[in-house]
Amino acid sequence: MARARSKADAGEEILDRLDTILRVLALQVAADRSMTESARILKMVGLDNRTIADVLNTSDAMIRTLTTNLRTRKKGKG
Repeated sequence: MARARSKADAGEEILDRLDTILRVLALQVAADRSMTESARILKMVGLDNRTIADVLNTSDAMIRTLTTNLRTRKKGKG
């Protein structure tokens, strides 16, 4: 039983570390870019609104607005 718990704990630790790596990489992508451009890039690589908001230090609603505007603009151009 202790061994199963140990594997579960190790799995959680791995996920926590991967999450940290993801956030550091996202911060590097966002460096020296506008919030709109950063949100667009991070959304394109598949990050969810909550994660993007955390990285850019803003709200989910702001990210949703920025990415909705980008989708609307993209549809209008095509």
